Amino acid sequence: MKISDFQTKDVINIIDGKRLGQISDLELDLRQGRIEAIVVPSYGKFMGLFGGGSDLIIPWRNIVKIGSDVVLVKMEELRRTPDDPESVEYLERPDRRSF
Repeated sequence: MKISDFQTKDVINIIDGKRLGQISDLELDLRQGRIEAIVVPSYGKFMGLFGGGSDLIIPWRNIVKIGSDVVLVKMEELRRTPDDPESVEYLERPDRRSF
């Protein structure tokens, strides 16, 4: 699978059913030759250029399933951010599988 194949998939959180966006980048462990995390731009960004906020880094162990159109992830909701009630911060759960 190519990186460009990942970038066309929507990322959905199975905890709340929320669409988190599309994958913009991957974090790689070059020494071990594996993907460490996927990167999803924050809601305020357009094509990764405009807007503020930080990207959502989703560890590979939080990926539940990679389908033909979507990537299902399991991210626990931590809290809503005070300046934007529509955005949420997610908490990583350490008890997920690792590759």
